[in-house]
Amino acid sequence: MKQTILIGLTLLVFSCNPSTQNEQLLQTKVDSLEKKLSDIYKPGFGEFMSNIQAHHAKLWFAGQNQNWKLCDFEIHEIMESVADIQKYQTERKESAMIKMINPAMDSVNEAIQKKDPALFKTSYILLTTTCNNCHHAVQFDFNVVKIPDTQSFRNQDFKAVGKQ
Repeated sequence: MKQTILIGLTLLVFSCNPSTQNEQLLQTKVDSLEKKLSDIYKPGFGEFMSNIQAHHAKLWFAGQNQNWKLCDFEIHEIMESVADIQKYQTERKESAMIKMINPAMDSVNEAIQKKDPALFKTSYILLTTTCNNCHHAVQFDFNVVKIPDTQSFRNQDFKAVGKQ
């Protein structure tokens, strides 16, 4: 009887050992993957803002040319960048404030859908003002956004091609 119990305990010990080794192997893999993830490039807040700034300018010139398809593309690029800020920059206080821009973007989007140049202009002014209000709220008021007065994208034609 003692021999049966001893054999049973021995089998139990050996059967537990591979599990422990598997757990250690899995933990090593998890640690390795976590290190790799921590080293993956994540755009900084400034990169997102620079991207928004470029699309903000392009949006204006597209609107001035009533290129509604391009306007639609540019406002959605801005929306995507704002969503990316909220996803990838959660630790920044600015991320919590950025949602204040949503009503202004919705207003611009509505003007684009209506293909209304006058509504586009007032909505764009609201968008620009809201950007500056957000900058002020997060103590970045030294960074002033304005309606562009010169077209800096020399390699892009903002005129509409074909029917809109």
